[in-house]
Amino acid sequence: MTVLDTRALNRATLARQLLLDRADLPAVDAVAHLGGLQAQEPQEPFVGLWSRLRAFDPHTLSDLLTERRVVRTHLMRRTVHLVTADDALAWRARHDAMLRQRSVGAYRRELAGVDLDELAAASRALLADGGPRSMADLGRALAERWPEPGPRALGEVVVAALVPVVQMPPRGLWRVRAGVRNAPLASWLGREADPLPRTGSDPVGQALVRRYLAAFGPAASADVRAWCGLAGLPTALAALRDELVTFRDERGRELLDLPGAPRPDPETPAPVRFLPAFDNAVLGYHDRGRIIDDAHRGLSVTGARFVLVDGRVAATWSVRDGTVTVTPLRAFSRADRTAVAEQGGALASFLADGERHGFEIETSSR
Repeated sequence: MTVLDTRALNRATLARQLLLDRADLPAVDAVAHLGGLQAQEPQEPFVGLWSRLRAFDPHTLSDLLTERRVVRTHLMRRTVHLVTADDALAWRARHDAMLRQRSVGAYRRELAGVDLDELAAASRALLADGGPRSMADLGRALAERWPEPGPRALGEVVVAALVPVVQMPPRGLWRVRAGVRNAPLASWLGREADPLPRTGSDPVGQALVRRYLAAFGPAASADVRAWCGLAGLPTALAALRDELVTFRDERGRELLDLPGAPRPDPETPAPVRFLPAFDNAVLGYHDRGRIIDDAHRGLSVTGARFVLVDGRVAATWSVRDGTVTVTPLRAFSRADRTAVAEQGGALASFLADGERHGFEIETSSR
């Protein structure tokens, strides 16, 4: 079985994630290809697409939200994701059990004695008019019937798990600050989410595996689960075995992939790229060693934004007073510094959207 070293896996990830070459894709197609973008920080997906698409206009993503072609909803790993409307409808039922387990688990003590089916039914009644509701509004209304858990526990378990909802614009629009207002997924998109098949097969799980491998492969089964948080995927993977190709990594783990999917030469040059917080390319794996050193792995769950140099996390970046500031995690060569400055300046211009902006690289490294 062919062994793929870390650099080979890195280049495959960059290619699948549209980070080796910027793509000439419409934004909606990029969102679909990536299997969504993590989006609890509303402005981060704009940077994610800017780093992946040529001539990306952020207003096109805002238009997709207002036109209801993409939505913001709780999905993979119980986190808010920006996904296409089609994927939200196709995938939601497959995520229901995981969303309920994780949400209820976070408030198990508060929700003891609450009939979750009754809570879901009462919540749907409150949301039946399709009007916007904040989590706090829902929690307070439900607390009149279930006072013990408290509004926060009630509101969060409803919007994150019990009732499929979307976060309505203006939340998530370009350069707009807005609170979260929720509407039922079905009323927002005009139809109910697709039900799971009554047979014992798992076509949705199989489709998710294929989509994951197209955007993240080659990868181990543990990586697939780390991306979506779903149980039961070994069955889906087993059903797909005959159509997949297999490799091993340097640790001996079996890696699965789609035949014919991009696996570039490991020596392919990788350009500098700026990633937003919680980016797919980093969080989409259980083993993130293909893109980030173990010494810095903890930063990936803190909301740190990363700079890739030669395909690997080499710095963090932030914005302060209109200036994009890069903090190296290791020393840069002169060529690295030039390339980081070029891309960082372009990012600063993009984020400023015509306003005054700046760029700097801090001299000290972590």
